[in-house]
Amino acid sequence: MHADEADVSADLVRRLVRGQFPEWVELPVERLASGGTVNAVFRLGDALTVRLPLTRSGVKQLEWERRWLPLLAPALPVAIPTVVARGEPGEGYPWVWSVHRWIEGENPVEGVLAEADGLARDLGAFVRAMWGLRVEDGPRAYRGAPLETVDAYTREAIEELRRTDEPFDADAATAAWEESLAAPAWAGAPRWVHSDLMPSNLLVAGGRLAAVLDFPTAGVGDPACDLIPAWNLLTASSRDTFMESVGADDATWLRGRGWALSMAVIQLPYYRATNPVISTNARYVIAQVV
Repeated sequence: MHADEADVSADLVRRLVRGQFPEWVELPVERLASGGTVNAVFRLGDALTVRLPLTRSGVKQLEWERRWLPLLAPALPVAIPTVVARGEPGEGYPWVWSVHRWIEGENPVEGVLAEADGLARDLGAFVRAMWGLRVEDGPRAYRGAPLETVDAYTREAIEELRRTDEPFDADAATAAWEESLAAPAWAGAPRWVHSDLMPSNLLVAGGRLAAVLDFPTAGVGDPACDLIPAWNLLTASSRDTFMESVGADDATWLRGRGWALSMAVIQLPYYRATNPVISTNARYVIAQVV
């Protein structure tokens, strides 16, 4: 996916574990299929996972997790990752890595939801809990800035898609984007947000939300970015349920739609030949918005 991506494998994980955590040396290792773009994830036995950053930029996320996850977890209504151990560079792998506890569940598939309204309510409860966190001195969220900060990138991506063979209405996408840009900016105090609620960062069990993963994008800012599941996961009817559950005002809802669209049009040209999970989701978002 990335030009500077590390070469990782189950055999590498076995060697790293053998050298640094001999108590786990007998546990089987299996690479997990994932749409993630930052880490490769391996299951280690029944109770653990190993996460190896794919690029140097992913390393700082490990320190974020060690500091903030224990502070956020008690106030959230579903499970989030728990860091068990930190691994050091070795066996030809150049960066630190982490071991997490395994959480049961599966990633939901956009638009194919067994309990769509229930999941929408669960997501609404999670987003409200994030927005209500009282954890002090939070960092700036990855997508916590005003929507206009990604205007140029979004327009460039729309034009790039216009030149591809994607079945893509660039004019309709631009009109939707400009409508979101015109929404009033967030005037309240910054709120905690996850800011990357993609289906690949969610786990469901029995159709209901069981866990939320990948928190290093979290922090404080405009809460609109946490509304993206309305377009990257939910159906039209469950989108209304989510909106009611979250209780966002119309301007925040429009900015949230703008974040979903911006992410999708930027992701699609970059990942359409390398990450089918991300590119398929991007197409779903564009169709839902446009």
